[in-house]
Amino acid sequence: MELLQRLWLGFWDKLVAVLQFSTILKSLLAGLLLYLLVSTGFALYWSVAPQYSKQLTPVTTSEKMVTGVATNGALIHITEALLYKPGGYLSNDKTLPGVWMDNIPRWEFGVLVQVRDMARSMRKDFSRSQSQSTEDQDLIKAEPLLHFNNDSWIFPATEGEYKKAIGYLKNYQDRLSDPAIQNAQFYARADNLNRWLAEVSTRLGSLSQRLSASVGQRRLNTDLAGDAQAAQSTAVNQLIDVKTPWSKIDDVFYEARGTAWALIHLLKAVDQDFSAVLEKKNARISLLQIIRELESTQGFVWSPLILNGAEFGLWANHSLVMSSYITRANAAIIDLRELLTKG
Repeated sequence: MELLQRLWLGFWDKLVAVLQFSTILKSLLAGLLLYLLVSTGFALYWSVAPQYSKQLTPVTTSEKMVTGVATNGALIHITEALLYKPGGYLSNDKTLPGVWMDNIPRWEFGVLVQVRDMARSMRKDFSRSQSQSTEDQDLIKAEPLLHFNNDSWIFPATEGEYKKAIGYLKNYQDRLSDPAIQNAQFYARADNLNRWLAEVSTRLGSLSQRLSASVGQRRLNTDLAGDAQAAQSTAVNQLIDVKTPWSKIDDVFYEARGTAWALIHLLKAVDQDFSAVLEKKNARISLLQIIRELESTQGFVWSPLILNGAEFGLWANHSLVMSSYITRANAAIIDLRELLTKG
């Protein structure tokens, strides 16, 4: 009898331990499932990129709009959008749901490239009257901060460096807006604008090629075309197979979408600051056409996936549609640059 009692008590203790472990396991699984559901909900919300602003209204201390305030204000606006949109800055996230998401980080990178290009142009061109003039002190500090590693999580975090850059841009904005301060300038000249547009055209041309390569193409090598004496470091075939890997198709699409989003804001600001130059060159209509083409890239994507159908196949190819808008915008930029070079 005593032996049976001991066996029963031992079995009961083991059963209680198993049940307790099972309860803990169920609680852990339920907590994990709840965490995944909440993370998925946040991911869906954070996946909605900011809409572009229909109207930019920079603040100035005087009744007359100060030249450069609109462009610098647009630069501040799109940089702040990177940091303060739903979910904040996601490119350096190491936890759920940010670590799962790749479309919005690619959108952020497209915006960031335009932020960096504009900050560099403002430092070396827009804020200087000639090649021998000094650079603006705030822009000297802001521009390298915006070129900081875009996915640094900590020590220091990317967001902290970009916030410092925004602070310097705001200082420049305050000095630019104050008529009593004369050491902060923005020169709205045709040659300055032309140089920045050359950077934009190069970026859009590259994106157009990468988007078009979603279906794969065989292209003639035109790297040395137009110069009989040209040479390159490594010889390549005359026919080149170009195809974007299937895993990168959505990344290129959202990078182009972010690029276009940022350019819409910057070009609308340029329309304000360079209005006299554009009117003199009879070029404003060309600028407005560029903005219109880029606005078309911001349409709502109804498909949950970026489809990659053949050129004339049954299914849509979102990359080719995006490429068509980017290419037309780039062609209009080339025309605008030609107008700016004429007297």
